Amino acid sequence: MPVKRVIVSLTFGFKMVIRVFVVGVGMTKFEKPGRREDVDYPDYAKEAILKALEDSKVKFTDIKQACVGYVYGDSTCGQRCLYEVGMTGIPVYNVNNNCSTGSSALMLAKQLIENGQNDCILAFGFEKMERGSLSPKFMDRTNPMEKHVEIMAEMSGIDHTPMTAQMFGNAAKEHMERYGTRPDHLAKIAYKNHKHSINNPNSQFRTEYTLEEIKKSPVVFGPLTKLQCCPTSDGAAAAIVASEQFVRMHGLEKQAVEIVGMEMATDLPSTFKDKSAMKLVGYDMTKLAADRLFSKTHYKPSDVQVVELHDCFSANELITYEALGLCAPGKAGELIDTGNNTYGGKYVINPSGGLISKGHPLGATGFAQCAELCWQLRGQADQRQVPGARLALQHNIGLGGAVVVALYRLGFPEYSKNSINVRAAKICATDEGFKVTPYMKILYEQMEGDTENLIEKVRGVYGFKVKKSNGDEGYWVINAKSGKGTIEYNGKLKPDVTIIVNDDDIIQLISGALNPQKAFFQGKIKIQGNMGLALKLADLQRVASKRIEELRAKL
Repeated sequence: MPVKRVIVSLTFGFKMVIRVFVVGVGMTKFEKPGRREDVDYPDYAKEAILKALEDSKVKFTDIKQACVGYVYGDSTCGQRCLYEVGMTGIPVYNVNNNCSTGSSALMLAKQLIENGQNDCILAFGFEKMERGSLSPKFMDRTNPMEKHVEIMAEMSGIDHTPMTAQMFGNAAKEHMERYGTRPDHLAKIAYKNHKHSINNPNSQFRTEYTLEEIKKSPVVFGPLTKLQCCPTSDGAAAAIVASEQFVRMHGLEKQAVEIVGMEMATDLPSTFKDKSAMKLVGYDMTKLAADRLFSKTHYKPSDVQVVELHDCFSANELITYEALGLCAPGKAGELIDTGNNTYGGKYVINPSGGLISKGHPLGATGFAQCAELCWQLRGQADQRQVPGARLALQHNIGLGGAVVVALYRLGFPEYSKNSINVRAAKICATDEGFKVTPYMKILYEQMEGDTENLIEKVRGVYGFKVKKSNGDEGYWVINAKSGKGTIEYNGKLKPDVTIIVNDDDIIQLISGALNPQKAFFQGKIKIQGNMGLALKLADLQRVASKRIEELRAKL
């Protein structure tokens, strides 16, 4: 059975489970390296961060820490980017994990929320790259890919073509020899991804190619042609992650996408010992991470509707289908031939166009995948929208090696169906017919007869938006800022805090039968504005317990 997520005090002997949500995403258009000479990496990062902040409705001052991913750059580039947006003295962690750098930084941000010491983290990644194939930058020390290259040399030799193309090309050859996969299967993957990209305004390439054009483009290595290989790119992407309490405090339920699970794995002994080209490029570590992810979250690969996976080469997308469990080993060709990797099939894989078309600025790629999946789950992917997307899978891998696999879903799907969303509703002209109306009148009488001056403990202006089961809504303003206070239906005074609640629940809230904090975490109350002021109601319940009993008696 699925594990129930509860928020409870550790003092009661329960393990605290802190859910983590992506509440805002943003990205730049990915571009050919050097296309704009007047734009540098801080400019890309600033654009992505500001877009994520705007999407999240979070203030920069709410950010407690930052996790930054990049591969090509000097130390503290993350700080240099952040200073373009603001300087609040927060801790900044710079992450480098090859092509999985972005998702590694996102995973670190998730863990910083889960430890309970942070409620809102900014995570972003960027890259300003050189044109052409990737190459080593430090020639006076051991290359981290040394062992991988040695094994490849032993198995199949090395030639003058780009090293990564050789590694993934050899993986494709192995799959063909073992399972009968054909070059057409690789070309069909590239065809699909290029076709998907025409609907993505952030994609580096937006050209649709025929299958023949892809097959006849220049050969890079083995069965891989140029249009089956991802380009190097400049660009940035960002995500803002937050705790459940932060989401509820700021009224972000409708847009919050939950990171249901996230797993990282690195190379296993089989990477080198099994003399397998597929394992050399991460098949086993992807399978390990995916197996752990699905086991811990109690989902199955077949539960997924939309996938963003690391198609640095078409060969990697093909073998990753099997490593993730989207199909059985040896069945990737069948998945492709039946169209179960695109719209109308079992899964839609890389609706963004993937790395092959969208581009691959290493530090930003994981965040761009996250952004696409959040848009898909929110129903905001425009022409790329996958119908009925409820569960999304991410895969981001870097040779050397590390892989991150994650599952996402809407954190509060009931809010997308307008459970207590008051913005679109019209306030009723009178307070007649609301169960809470007589309670409000008695509450006003109690305020007038407040001999203990309890109102001093809750000075402020409170707005109560109350929803009936039929959708009708009422609005009361309780002005407790001066004197004995007043209660006005459909009042015009701007509240310090607005409490949104259903008609039945507010009766329990006013009478003291429902604790405000408990109701908040149960999702029965939505709070907009001064959260601290709202929590004073809980203090009032404790202090004024005798008066509350008198109120209950009158009701």
